Amino acid sequence: MMLLAAEDSILLVVDLQERLLPAIAGAERVVERAGILVKAAGILQVPVLATEQYPRGIGATVPELAAAIGPGATVEKIHFSAAAEPGFLDRIRSLERRQIVICGTEAHVCVLQTAVGLRALGYDVYVAADATGSRDPENRALALSRMMGAGIRVVSTEMVAFEWMGRAGTPVFKDVLALIK
Repeated sequence: MMLLAAEDSILLVVDLQERLLPAIAGAERVVERAGILVKAAGILQVPVLATEQYPRGIGATVPELAAAIGPGATVEKIHFSAAAEPGFLDRIRSLERRQIVICGTEAHVCVLQTAVGLRALGYDVYVAADATGSRDPENRALALSRMMGAGIRVVSTEMVAFEWMGRAGTPVFKDVLALIK
């Protein structure tokens, strides 16, 4: 079993968009958990990328996440798998990191296809289950099960944060811990 390391990780926020979220089961918790991941990534210097599926139709990333993600980190896509989107892989490769933590929507479509695509390219892929959702909870559960079967590690927001930190007593420990409590 491999633990996450902040210096080798990328956080990928998939399609947490304004017009899609009202239909997502447990959307408030998904956004809250994704927010913790984005803020922890910022504190721990983990690069963050985001995708938006056809933003003209589905809207932009929800404002509370977009502000924390920052400008220039979002890739528009029309493929369900971000790994199939021209230019996206160049962004990932340029960061020279092997671990990709994914959160977002919908678990059984864009998250699944992106995770499987990145895994097939040799990346170590982790999906934060509590920061990932679908309209139908059954589709979410099936997607998480299918991803585990494909060698993708299903984790929680707190697992990611504590593995990225590695230890207590560091200058960033209290800042990250405050996000979780």
